[in-house]
Amino acid sequence: MSPIKGIALKLCSVVLFITMVSLIKATSQHVPVGEAVFFRSFFAIPVILGWVIARGELATALKVKSKLGHFWRGFVGSLAMGMSFAGLGLLPLPEVTAIGYAAPLLTVIFAAMFLDEKVGVFRISTVALGLTGVLIVVSPRLSVIGSETIESAQALGVILVLMGAVCAALAQIYIRKLVQVENTAAIVFYFSVTSATLSLLTLPFGWVMPTPGEFALLVLAGLLGGAGQIFLTSAYRFADASVVAPFDYASMIFALGIGFFVFGEVPTGTMLLGAAIVVLAGCIIIWRERQLGLKRGQARSVKTPQG
Repeated sequence: MSPIKGIALKLCSVVLFITMVSLIKATSQHVPVGEAVFFRSFFAIPVILGWVIARGELATALKVKSKLGHFWRGFVGSLAMGMSFAGLGLLPLPEVTAIGYAAPLLTVIFAAMFLDEKVGVFRISTVALGLTGVLIVVSPRLSVIGSETIESAQALGVILVLMGAVCAALAQIYIRKLVQVENTAAIVFYFSVTSATLSLLTLPFGWVMPTPGEFALLVLAGLLGGAGQIFLTSAYRFADASVVAPFDYASMIFALGIGFFVFGEVPTGTMLLGAAIVVLAGCIIIWRERQLGLKRGQARSVKTPQG
């Protein structure tokens, strides 16, 4: 284990993913969502395949045991990606990033519902705190639903990104099931294959011919997405999840910078307050999980061989 290396890899993945999202946002006014999902997914495939081949695992890494599990993970993951991309065309980048932080909070709830994980009062209270932060972020947008204005379109963006967060949380539940029987490389690879295939179903609804510049940005987004997934996977090989997970929230720093300097987006005080609360809640949950993990490890270490 090398925590410093794990953290460095995690930060690299955060930078790659937020850059990828920024590229998608830069094309969102002309390129339909389904088309963007296709580019993001299809051009990630050669990167992932190259990584698997470089590790000498091509013969074994992509074998699957649960084809249906991979399909459903790909289906809900594709919905999450599509709705998030749609929100990027309607909302500032930092706001989309902050709302997306609802996904790990919702994962805690769904894990209790679908995986029978025990969730105590502490975690429920922390999740409630985090969701309160999300509500603070979105409240200015939702107050204008029904008006024929730009603000109404932004309210739609909030709804789309929130639905995307729900789907992302459900995807995490499928991943938790898959990792028990499947290779990580297979989960990553078949998600890209599934989402690229499903995105083709949107072709009859009006794909466009990207300009050369847009084409380059979309291809780069796919390549960065694949590379980001590799860095993320590698990070967990060198450090515990509880060590590297908090660095997910570094994406807000990059989102604020890119939003301001590239897209001219000035964050509001309400958005920053809500985002800070969500980040605080997420870090508390990660800290709590680490403490519980240490206690479980200590308990196992004092057990007799008979248990």
